[in-house]
Amino acid sequence: MDKLNIDGHKMHYHIDRLNAWLNGETVFPIYMEISPVGHCNHRCTFCALDFVGYQTRALDTEKLKDCITAMAAGGVRSVMYAGEGEPLLHPDMALLTEHAKKNGIDVAFTTNGTAMTQKFCDQALAHISWIKVSLNAGDKETYAKIHRHTSKDDWRRVWDNIAYAVAARNSKKLAAKIGVQMVLLPENAPTATALAEQCKKIGVDYLVIKPYSHNLNSLTHEYKDLKYGQTFNDCLKDLPKLATADFEILIREKTMESWDAQGRAYSVCYSTPFFWAYIMATGDVYACSAHIGKPAFNLGNINDQVFGDIWAGEKRKKLIEQMKTFDIGSCRKNCRMEMVNRFLYTIKHPGDHKNFI
Repeated sequence: MDKLNIDGHKMHYHIDRLNAWLNGETVFPIYMEISPVGHCNHRCTFCALDFVGYQTRALDTEKLKDCITAMAAGGVRSVMYAGEGEPLLHPDMALLTEHAKKNGIDVAFTTNGTAMTQKFCDQALAHISWIKVSLNAGDKETYAKIHRHTSKDDWRRVWDNIAYAVAARNSKKLAAKIGVQMVLLPENAPTATALAEQCKKIGVDYLVIKPYSHNLNSLTHEYKDLKYGQTFNDCLKDLPKLATADFEILIREKTMESWDAQGRAYSVCYSTPFFWAYIMATGDVYACSAHIGKPAFNLGNINDQVFGDIWAGEKRKKLIEQMKTFDIGSCRKNCRMEMVNRFLYTIKHPGDHKNFI
């Protein structure tokens, strides 16, 4: 059971924003992704943003705080820190987390876990909705091959960090969910059960097994023709037996089926530039993270403009018109808004007999 609806969407919880969109009103994003730094201490074989170059740069703390304040004022409801770098390498991540939460924005992280230190957990965990650790193997050797990390101690360090976060969360009775995710690849599929067993032992809330998604800009093409089928199913068949009331295992089957399918269930991307956006470590605001580097999707920069002005600006208005005829064949399959786009498409194209509920 997908209690957190990770393999679906949550648009039905935001009827007010959906109605505003249908009425043609200006709507702020419900959800934002922010990359606080450009650099990363890993070089994962499947990295979708390898083309950005892992450049050593970081968002200015005060500028980002001002941006977060403006985002909250406009109606942004959640922020996930992830991006082209490892977010926890930003020195003021705990401070930024607390600032967002104080402004009414829910905060989450996708991280490789190496910098999820005790100090960070002690300062930030009370203000976090969830942390998902990208841990893409069930044994040390496979982990090293896929993550291509900079320290031979990272495998141990990540598990120690997760264990501390779980213990701290439990002892303080905090609400934060702590999960692990694995991008399913031919190399790591045989280790999935071992990963699940370790996650269960250490006390995380859930393990997500998700398919690879190829960014058309990626330098790596190793997995772009990957298909999920019986071989992968055989590696995953024992996982459901390990699930309990306190430990959920989510195999993203719908997303895998979508990846394997040749076409798409929609022909127009209705989520862009409306319900989400992405901020790079440079400060550039993109309407979609799959189109980083494309001028049409670059709406402005938070170092030069207030976020509200960027979102209400002429670049976004122009993009709204362009998206009506935009060829989504140039988009990333199974992008972050895949399920949202499916839902929005049915809203715009309900078909016959819509009143027979």
